[in-house]
Amino acid sequence: MGKGGGCVPSKKKQPPVSDDPVSTTREAEPIPVNDEGTDDIASTSLEPTISSKLKIFIVFYSMYGHVEGLAKRMKKGVDGVEGVEAFLYRVAETLSGDVLIKMKAPEKDVGIPEITAAELVNADGILFGFPTRYGCMAAQMKAFFDSTGQLWKEQKLAGKPAGFFVSTGTQGGGQETTAWTAITQLTHHGMLFVPVGYTFGAGMFKMDSIRGGSPYGAGVYAGDGTREANETELAFAEHQALDRDIYPHVR
Repeated sequence: MGKGGGCVPSKKKQPPVSDDPVSTTREAEPIPVNDEGTDDIASTSLEPTISSKLKIFIVFYSMYGHVEGLAKRMKKGVDGVEGVEAFLYRVAETLSGDVLIKMKAPEKDVGIPEITAAELVNADGILFGFPTRYGCMAAQMKAFFDSTGQLWKEQKLAGKPAGFFVSTGTQGGGQETTAWTAITQLTHHGMLFVPVGYTFGAGMFKMDSIRGGSPYGAGVYAGDGTREANETELAFAEHQALDRDIYPHVR
């Protein structure tokens, strides 16, 4: 080390340095290129960004159309959120055609396809709707959940958010318990139950008219089957569909 702090010169004789910045005796050597880095730059700047919408499945069973009415209003709410799209599906009917005729059940909307259990894995969030049967979900929806055994075994639905909406015949007929007892289905799959709470605001406290729905989810009172959902019940359903916790990646 010399006084100037520089490196000790090599004992080998160095070739003379030309004044010309470009050697006249040979071509300049190419500048080394980091191939890996170049690829990163190219892929970042040239390849288009592909963004796919989040998919919310609205899966329901409806015998007389009350739950279906809520489901369609929910789809309207979901489709109004940028970056999200809703898909309506019904679960398979378990009753025979003869029985449905005797029960005076209307024809199913052929424009809404039936869903299979395997298709649930394609959803980013799911809203399940069903009428009550003595405070629990109808057998048709239970049969659908019973068909998800392979998904449960592989935990394919773990972490997916889900909510419920229901229909009951009377005011004490299970607006809360029908959803509450259904939480066990989500628990075994490792899914995340997303209740509405009291986020519907003043509509949750109205006492001047009949209104279905609870902190567990939207609801409608069907009565003897002839009563249709009123605007408050439909607005509640649309509000539930707008709950960002159903699709947590959109803020």
